[in-house]
Amino acid sequence: MAMIHADGLPLPSTWRPLRLQTLVLIRWLAVGGQAIGLLFVAFGLGFPLPLFECLALVAVSAGVNLWLVLHFGAAYRPSSQFAAGQIVFDLCQLGCLLALTGGLHNPFSLLLLAPVSVSATTLSARATFAIAFLAVVLASILSVWHLPLPWVPDEPITFNRIYVIGIWVSIVCGVVFISAYTTRVAHDARQIADALAATELALSHKEQLSALDGLAAAAAHELGTPLSTIALAAKEMRADAPPGSDLASDVELIIAQAARCRAILAKLRNLGNEADDPFAAVPLTDLLSEVARPHEGHGKAILFYSERSAGEPPVFARSVGLLYGLGNLIENAADFARQTVRIDSAWDKDSISVSITDDGPGFAPELIARLGEPYLTSRPRDPQGPDASNPGGLGLGVFIAKTLLERTGARLAFQNIAPEGHAQVRIVWPRQAIEAV
Repeated sequence: MAMIHADGLPLPSTWRPLRLQTLVLIRWLAVGGQAIGLLFVAFGLGFPLPLFECLALVAVSAGVNLWLVLHFGAAYRPSSQFAAGQIVFDLCQLGCLLALTGGLHNPFSLLLLAPVSVSATTLSARATFAIAFLAVVLASILSVWHLPLPWVPDEPITFNRIYVIGIWVSIVCGVVFISAYTTRVAHDARQIADALAATELALSHKEQLSALDGLAAAAAHELGTPLSTIALAAKEMRADAPPGSDLASDVELIIAQAARCRAILAKLRNLGNEADDPFAAVPLTDLLSEVARPHEGHGKAILFYSERSAGEPPVFARSVGLLYGLGNLIENAADFARQTVRIDSAWDKDSISVSITDDGPGFAPELIARLGEPYLTSRPRDPQGPDASNPGGLGLGVFIAKTLLERTGARLAFQNIAPEGHAQVRIVWPRQAIEAV
């Protein structure tokens, strides 16, 4: 398993993107295809070619594969540098094989794009661009230096220089497109996957904490009967013990401690019915107050305002995702606020809305449209605030909060409030979604 930063990101130096089995399988496919193609050209079509040299190159690839499996094992997960080295080897082996069989005249020269595509989907951008540059260099060399294309001996074939240049340009364009576009798409996919994994982990931790209530109640139920038996037996012993004796004192101690244990178990048994039961229904105003309470008393005032245009506050199920999402946004606002965080709630027959506004520096204007994406710094620290020297963060917390709240049916909008430019997060639920829950 890869080493992990404290912020949850994989360390680049230890990230293991591929299993060795995958690299070995890809190379076996290449070895099989190359061997079949060479034998078909030599014996099926009867075209002359340096068959021994070509098969020697294929044998080298097969030998490297066997050595890797025997030395590391198929389940080994190589480092990024190791995987990049293997792809470089495959690219150079393919380039040598093309040089012996016609260079860019060979229609299989298109396979120069294959190692670049493998690198683009699995390796870092730096490694991919290095491999792409090597592919361009090999294509350039093959365009001017290569043995003749295997063909009918009595029917020499010639290629116009402009046609060869066109093939070279097409390969270069393909390399550039794959290395740039595919790398970007794969990078975004990895970011989303990592961020979703972090979200599931955070939610799992919360659910584990919530499950402790049920475990405590179950333990209280199971321990109640033996404690009652102990207390009953102790009372019978008290009746037989001489008054004032040491035995009587010990029996009284047992009875007192048994009563204390029953009181503790009664509290554990009733955890699920207390006001802070994470699965109980709660009015919106009380829910916001509860979520904001841990962030009060740190030099920032948290003010609550509610617009009651449709009667009593709506009732929410106090789910783990809802608590975590709202708490994360309120914590983020408190971190960036100079003095005050304002939480406005409003509801009518169709929708429920909550707005969280702080008097901090606001969101970076160029990033507002992308807020909620993973690993995106949401805004700079206040240059005049106490945390001016700290970075703005990676934005993973905002992504987690947005993901969890959207699971409850909410829609989130991020904006800066004019004219002060303070940051505001607006959360809106359809009323029917909450009532359905």
